[in-house]
Amino acid sequence: MNDDGIDEVRRLLVSKPRPTTLAERRQRLDEIGSAFGVAGDIRFEPTRIGGVEAEWSTTPGSDDSRVLVFFHGGGYASGSIHSHRGMAAEAGRAAGIRAVAVGYRLAPENPYPAALQDARAVYDALLASGLPATRIAIGGDSAGGNLSLALMLSLRDAGKPLPACAWLVSPWTDLQMTGGSLATKASVDPIISKTYLQELAASFLGDADAGSPLISPIHADLAGLPPLLVQVGSAETLLDDAIRIAARAASADVRVTLEVWPHMIHAWPLWSARVPAGRAALKSAGAFIRAHVSS
Repeated sequence: MNDDGIDEVRRLLVSKPRPTTLAERRQRLDEIGSAFGVAGDIRFEPTRIGGVEAEWSTTPGSDDSRVLVFFHGGGYASGSIHSHRGMAAEAGRAAGIRAVAVGYRLAPENPYPAALQDARAVYDALLASGLPATRIAIGGDSAGGNLSLALMLSLRDAGKPLPACAWLVSPWTDLQMTGGSLATKASVDPIISKTYLQELAASFLGDADAGSPLISPIHADLAGLPPLLVQVGSAETLLDDAIRIAARAASADVRVTLEVWPHMIHAWPLWSARVPAGRAALKSAGAFIRAHVSS
């Protein structure tokens, strides 16, 4: 048995197999994401920003003048503020700033581009409130990493100020599912399979084209984006999505840092309360954000 805590998470996942109905799947992710609780010194404040459900989190000593905007994972069909509350708050703690978790609309009830519209609404509202873009970091895991990239591309193309940096954990960057690790890592990934991703993509896309750069950023021209930190586990099927997006960013002269964490599974910082490598990844992300978000 490993002493890295990931075996406990694997046991948790096995104990709660993915059900068939959408409501049960959403409940399951809320349960496994929050299974180990949150620290008692975090203050949470529900709110709405730009008409979108959100939740502020602050930890002792955090700088309220700088903000991490966090987009949860869940394949655009599940996940919530509740499931990722600890991850968002602990990332904010590591960076020494406030975090705001965004409860964007989910598919299939709200297919593309609903999530992107909500992300834009939140970001635009923060700018309108007087918060400079240089004091904003964005980030997210899995679909939340996808949404972070789509938001930045949308802002760039509209001539809007970009955030200071972006933190992408296990990002899902290719909704056409062409990455080789979908096959080579299938036997070690306890969460994500190609078949499951295909189901999620069909739910999210509606009539949209999976090859669109705002849907599959792996096809986007990434020039002009702010510094990126890409973190991915070596034991996940989306390994190639992360490696390829980092390479495309580098080729477009974007400052990018790629971290591949040995033996880690999809979105492992979600369970940082039990996984030391999750805490270490959050610490690294916090240092990255502090280095780029102005004071």
